[in-house]
Amino acid sequence: MKKLSFLFIAFIGISAFSQNQIKGVINDAATGEFLPTASIYLPQIEKGTTSDDKGAFELNNLPGGNVKIIISMLGYETATLVVNVSDLKEPLSIHLKPSVFEMNEIIVSTPFQQLQKDNVMKVERSSIETLQKNGGATLSDRLTSIPGVSSITTGLSVGKPVIRGLSSNRVLVYTQGVRLENQQFGDEHGLGLSDAGVESVEVIKGPASLLYGSDALGGVLYFNPESFAIVGKQTADASLEYVTNTEGVKTNVGYKFSGESLKFIIRGSQSSHADYKIPNGDFVTNSRFNELDLKSALGYSHKNFKTNLRYNYNRFRTGVPEEIGAQSRSKSMQLPFQDIDNHIISSESSLFLDKSSFDLKLGYIYNNRKELGESSVTPELGMRLNTFNYDLKYNLPKSGKFQTIVGLQGMYQDNENFGEEALIPNAITKDIGVVITSLYSFKNNALQFGLRVDNRNIRSQDKGEPNSPNDEFVSALDRSYTSFNAALGYKTEFLKKFIGRLNIASGSRSPNLAELTSNGVHEGTNRFEIGSANLDKENNIQTDLSIEFANEHVEFAIDGFYNAINNYIFILPENRFVEGNQVFNFTQSDAHLYGGEITFHFHPHPLDWMHWESSYETVLGKINGSDDLPLIPANTISNTLRIEFQKVGFLKNSFAFVKDSYTFEQNKVSPFETTSDSYNLVSAGLGGSFDLNGRVLNLTVSGTNLFDETYIPHLSRLKTDEIPNIGRNVNIKLSYLF
Repeated sequence: MKKLSFLFIAFIGISAFSQNQIKGVINDAATGEFLPTASIYLPQIEKGTTSDDKGAFELNNLPGGNVKIIISMLGYETATLVVNVSDLKEPLSIHLKPSVFEMNEIIVSTPFQQLQKDNVMKVERSSIETLQKNGGATLSDRLTSIPGVSSITTGLSVGKPVIRGLSSNRVLVYTQGVRLENQQFGDEHGLGLSDAGVESVEVIKGPASLLYGSDALGGVLYFNPESFAIVGKQTADASLEYVTNTEGVKTNVGYKFSGESLKFIIRGSQSSHADYKIPNGDFVTNSRFNELDLKSALGYSHKNFKTNLRYNYNRFRTGVPEEIGAQSRSKSMQLPFQDIDNHIISSESSLFLDKSSFDLKLGYIYNNRKELGESSVTPELGMRLNTFNYDLKYNLPKSGKFQTIVGLQGMYQDNENFGEEALIPNAITKDIGVVITSLYSFKNNALQFGLRVDNRNIRSQDKGEPNSPNDEFVSALDRSYTSFNAALGYKTEFLKKFIGRLNIASGSRSPNLAELTSNGVHEGTNRFEIGSANLDKENNIQTDLSIEFANEHVEFAIDGFYNAINNYIFILPENRFVEGNQVFNFTQSDAHLYGGEITFHFHPHPLDWMHWESSYETVLGKINGSDDLPLIPANTISNTLRIEFQKVGFLKNSFAFVKDSYTFEQNKVSPFETTSDSYNLVSAGLGGSFDLNGRVLNLTVSGTNLFDETYIPHLSRLKTDEIPNIGRNVNIKLSYLF
């Protein structure tokens, strides 16, 4: 810790001795015309601007040495270049090639932060704005429109992400650049994030232990916070959203300003929803929820040093739906309900040397979870989780075609119970990991590889009383797990229009506290769960193969994977009951999953305004090659017809879409699951922006389950109570940019 403190002080105390700047002009590569409003962005220092009427731009107060520049504009191919600012004597002359493809985005969740087309790992990226346009009332619901991502749901309010059949502690969530910890072991514990103040999400499907350490065995959801305003600008925005099904209202207000050195953001949002309506007209009792979310960010840069400090407070309260009983449109909480406070403080700092750089990320997360049953004052279940994590990376000087990063990552976590019951014991978890990864680029090929070693120690106290009536006592635990992981990936461009990617990676996950120490009734699942202190860590090797084709008319991709997991931990029932609750035991065995996604995008030139998008996703999972794995999502096929116009009369950036999504029957189930019927959902939406007194007004209207079909997803936790998902719903969103 002293070493980390010294490095952080060194970051602040060291700066360059000269002022650096970049000037340039952007034009059309085909016609030579100047391109105004092109975006120029330096991702390493999170600084950007736009070109003026003559295509010119200027950025000052920059670090010396090599910096990466991303230039993008709608209708043009995104360009990326690396320049040595210290040696730059003349303005840059940048030529953008016209393109009908979607703009290529930089991928932040991978270590070398490349454009998607250059990335060795296949990463799905979607802006939050795009997800919102597709409909859905909550962030977790909207994420399921990304191929390969599904959700374990408890009504409308709680959704736990699933990536290719894996969930819970096997999928990590990152926000503000740091790992989010909020007791995600529980099925009834949701995502814990609001989409207000979030710019985009990146999905790594498969082992990411090399990059993110223990637990990233199944994948990562990486949420990128909203970026700062461009230099010298200030913006303010406000939005109002109405959800017809729940009579839900969400407000969102934000302001941001950026100067040459100092920049900041402040944002607040609030939402409240009544019980959701199912297709027969009934309301699901106590499915209401409300959320308060506050975010702020402060950034500072000076010559060769930059740092950002972000804070997020989220209060989420949700009822616990169990039946279709009392009918109400009230939005006030009624017992039982969960009351969750989450605080996230994070900082990202970078020190730029002549040819290398240091990056340091620090995070503190305080999660206070209360489950209130018979009293709104004394919680039946109360857990405080304090987590401190750090991530230090050194970007070595580039050597020819090699780029290398070495890093040190770690976590200190303290779990404390304060309720009447204890689901898991008081415990302290410590992680530390060392990683090295390299990228070798040559012509249209790239090879990426890396190694990592991690150690986790879990030390818990006794839980319960010895000789308790139901034998719920659990003795103290002190266990350590060490893991070694590696990854190898290769990307190539062939036949001019094709991109191929092959990745082989290992992952590992240590058992969580619930799996190790449970011995009692888990009220959220109505099960008497028994853990085992002798569980070993899970290890897996996954192979991913991706082939992509793109020309001016068609984009097509097929992604396949095979995932072999040793010591897979799962829960099995036994023919025994305690106080009316069936007994379930945590056990482990070898398992394997395989499947993939197929996507198709047709945008015929010159009809660039028309888009036909299709996707198909499938996952199969087996234990020891015989029984099916539990909680495997059903196969899904989706087709979307979308039209987009940059300008139609007074309407700008207009769009309309119709989407049909068919979910197949799920009859490949574990011995204690039931099968699920197929269902078909239709959604549609439209929107655009208007000029209003020199400002921009955006209107979006989207509807889901338009034919009010009654359905219960296979991953719904309300399936055992035969409670359907939400019926017809329309979202209306109005936003104003000051």
